[in-house]
Amino acid sequence: MSESQVPRTPMIGIEDEMRTSYLDYAMSVIIGRALPDVRDGLKPVHRRVLYAMHEAGNTAGKPYRKSAKTVGEVIGKYHPHGDQAVYDTIVRLAQPFSMRYPLIDGQGNFGSIDGDRAAAMRYTEIRMAPLAEEMLRDIDKETVEFGPNYDGTENEPLVLPAGFPNLLANGSDGIAVGMATRIPPHNLGELIDATEHLVRHPDCTVEDLMQFVQGPDFPTAGVIYGRAGIHQAYRTGRGRITVRGVMEFEEGGSGQRDRIVITELPYQVNKAQLIEEIAHLVRDQRDPKRTGRKIDGIADIADIRDESDREGIRVVIELRRGTVSPQVVINNLYKHTKLQTTFGAIFLAIVHGRPRILDLKQALGHYVNHRREVIVRRTQYLLRQAEARAHILEGLARALDHLDEVIALIRGSATPADAKTGLIERFEFSEAQAQAILDMRLQRLTQLERDKLLEELRELREKIERYRAILASTGLVDDLVVEELQDIRKRYADERRTRIVEDEGEIPTIEMITEEDVVITLSNRGYVKRTPLSEYRSQGRGGKGLMLAAVREDDYIERVLVGSTHDRSLWFTSGGKVHALPVYRVPEFGRASQGKPVVNLFPLERGERIQGLLLLRDVDEEQGLYIVTFTRRGLVKRTSLEAYRNIRAGGLIALGLEQDDSLIDVGLARDDEYLFLATRSGMSIRFPITDVRPMGRTARGVIGIRLRGDDDVVGAAVVGEQGDILSVTARGYGKRTAISEYRPQQRAGQGLINVRCTERTGPVVAALEVGEDDEIVVATRHGKVIRTAAGAISRFGRGTQGVRVIQVSDDDEVVAVTRAGSLDEDDNGNEQE
Repeated sequence: MSESQVPRTPMIGIEDEMRTSYLDYAMSVIIGRALPDVRDGLKPVHRRVLYAMHEAGNTAGKPYRKSAKTVGEVIGKYHPHGDQAVYDTIVRLAQPFSMRYPLIDGQGNFGSIDGDRAAAMRYTEIRMAPLAEEMLRDIDKETVEFGPNYDGTENEPLVLPAGFPNLLANGSDGIAVGMATRIPPHNLGELIDATEHLVRHPDCTVEDLMQFVQGPDFPTAGVIYGRAGIHQAYRTGRGRITVRGVMEFEEGGSGQRDRIVITELPYQVNKAQLIEEIAHLVRDQRDPKRTGRKIDGIADIADIRDESDREGIRVVIELRRGTVSPQVVINNLYKHTKLQTTFGAIFLAIVHGRPRILDLKQALGHYVNHRREVIVRRTQYLLRQAEARAHILEGLARALDHLDEVIALIRGSATPADAKTGLIERFEFSEAQAQAILDMRLQRLTQLERDKLLEELRELREKIERYRAILASTGLVDDLVVEELQDIRKRYADERRTRIVEDEGEIPTIEMITEEDVVITLSNRGYVKRTPLSEYRSQGRGGKGLMLAAVREDDYIERVLVGSTHDRSLWFTSGGKVHALPVYRVPEFGRASQGKPVVNLFPLERGERIQGLLLLRDVDEEQGLYIVTFTRRGLVKRTSLEAYRNIRAGGLIALGLEQDDSLIDVGLARDDEYLFLATRSGMSIRFPITDVRPMGRTARGVIGIRLRGDDDVVGAAVVGEQGDILSVTARGYGKRTAISEYRPQQRAGQGLINVRCTERTGPVVAALEVGEDDEIVVATRHGKVIRTAAGAISRFGRGTQGVRVIQVSDDDEVVAVTRAGSLDEDDNGNEQE
């Protein structure tokens, strides 16, 4: 070939070539590797793994097979990439802490939430999870498109039938070229309910679907704080979702430290790295030279250990004795460690071959359209099969009707081809029918077989009619979509794991909370809970009483209030602070549960305790009300309720206190009521509330009763003209005295004798207003507790000693008396309706 005949190599600018080649590379990564298909929620490698296992019969219920064998199948037939990449995919599909609904059932070491790597593929064994089979159901019925594999020797599905919305159920993570996807997992039951609503109401909005899909549901549980990020992600396809682990405060027993226990982690947080992060934080706080910032409470962490097992996560953080506030430690752990993370949701998936950002309705809508197409294609396939079989059976039936003539024709034919031609010409059979007649066994000529053939033909004709009806009606197609989804929901749906709570800046309107009567209890050791009043049914006479809570032997119920979930509660501490909490946010527990430590609700200082609890109704009822505070040193203060209207998250100062004083009780009062105070030495005073002028919230108050020596106030209440005062002494003596016997006096006097205290009775330890039907709990220093009806304690006048209420040993004494509500049982221990 001469030089002039040699074709010239075209000249291409390097910029153009780089641009074209990079775009080809980018699209290959986007479509072929990094992003999931909106229809089945799978990337190509995930799809190839599941299909290879399906083809190999490595399905649920069958014996496990070595992972290495599946890896070989996948890379040999469908995925020409590294074996480790395929094995990593298998490992993730089998990890219950990575997948909300694992698609592979693994046997062996598949890694851990601590970041431990899985064992080598030659050691582990796998099979498909039962739910994964729903992804491939009916794939043999021409329901999806197939395409050639990388070398053209095999065909592989371009998408799976996907019996459930896997894209949202298991979510997806992937970094492509110039884009990324991060779709969080969701609850299968919620997704199916939303999908059904979309099928039945195609014009619904994203907000309508959010009535069913509450938010992401992570395999590691955790708590999502706030709904704003969720709603933004569902409306726009992008959103930032705050996720926290779960920490609980546990009070240490005798000789043990208090501790904070981590029981749940945010999604994709490595537990071992988290523990190391906390340990580094503690070391930095103990050595001021290592860091310039001070984080309250972190240096009080004494030890951290991992007690997790197959039952669940349990990371124990022990606190030093004297820790200022466990809640401060918890809050700072959230702020400075991965116990609180932000999940940046990006709902990016492949739609018709192109990457698209999707809102919730679009993501579910594409899935619904895919399922409609799968059902139509399946029905078309079944119709073709049924019509083909019916055609054969019709020919066999006609042959049986002319059996003698057909036999004679066949016997008279020289070859099978002549017989087939003869049947077609004589009876106008099709080639398929003629061949079926020639292939028919002689046993089919019996009457029983003839009846079976006709019955099969009748059933086929009914199926054909059904298939044709489905193909002619979009409504019947939608019915099948819903029916099959509900079948999967019934078999595989589970309870939501991730809780969603309102954050401090997102308190819902009260109209969003169901109004319900509840009982709030607070124990002496600081355990609080809210229980529906309906759990305490109305009682008959002669009842024995239902336990309000399951308390420890050294604990007892100290305060009981009945209110509504629409009420707001005010919690007053001995240190003079007040915290506010809507009643519906008080932790809810059953009647027999102990409750939750109050330090998990409010940042209490060490040694600080709740001394007062008030429930407030609607604004109209609060008009003219005052909050009255009583202190140990005899001071009282009256402040308008309006001053406590806006209480920030960290609480407010409820009153000013001297260094040696503390709050002992609070009450709600109006101008026509009285204040009553009783002291340890046996003195008492009652005076009109109008003797105390209204003061500001931070004021100290004025003298209510003038104390002598080292005396102090042990009981105080807002009272009227009627009722009784119960007084109990350290040696177990007590009495009821009518309020009318305490004649009103002027404020700031030394008062009148309430109890005549002697060495036999000991000093007064409590004085409180009681009603005839109230129940009283008396506790001693050594943990002895009795519960008795107030009406069972005799009435005596002022200045008397009373009667024995509780037997107290020489080295013991009464330390607390409280009024506890009661709900009765009948004499057999059963609740009365």
